[in-house]
Amino acid sequence: MQVILLERVAKLGQMGDVVTVKDGFARNYLLPQKKALWASETNIATFEAGKAQLEARNLETKKEAEALADKLSGQQFVVIRQASDGGSLYGSVTPRDAAEVASAEGFSVDKRQIVIPLPIKELGVHAVSVTLHPEVEAKIELNVARSEEEADLQAAGINIADQAAEDEAQADIEIAELFDEIGAAELDELEVLPGDDDATPADTAESADQSSEAEDES
Repeated sequence: MQVILLERVAKLGQMGDVVTVKDGFARNYLLPQKKALWASETNIATFEAGKAQLEARNLETKKEAEALADKLSGQQFVVIRQASDGGSLYGSVTPRDAAEVASAEGFSVDKRQIVIPLPIKELGVHAVSVTLHPEVEAKIELNVARSEEEADLQAAGINIADQAAEDEAQADIEIAELFDEIGAAELDELEVLPGDDDATPADTAESADQSSEAEDES
């Protein structure tokens, strides 16, 4: 199916281009989003007649998008989520989540503008794109953490999973040292307990004499 593009569409073409696309892509995306028209003679003529106005409107919205991109690019937004000790999320972070945290910080962003390359299913800082205009894109970061404290650590460049592993290893070392100290203390106590080895030479001699006398009497 052929359509005429009303704006630039990534990997497809520029405004005014007549391109061939799959029927489903046209019906489900390009036409409902008003990014294209059927490439009929009537529609092509209508586009050509209003091309100047479309270009002017596109330029205006592009400037607005660029102004927003200047403020938005480089921003980092915190997303609090539950996760396992290993850092795996119970669920995933969606474009809706990204749009909500950005909007909460005063940026007008729609979930349809958020581009997440791969599903976010782990704690950490993740790069995300925001398509503000067909020709304007901003880059933001989502700091996904279990708490604000963890988010602060991640913002400082600390990997939460690595930190947890280090803490666990340190705890194991401290427990092992504690057991060593307890074992050493028990050995010290055993060494000072009274026993046969504490008998003096005089006591030993006296015991021997008494045994000898007992044998003579018998």
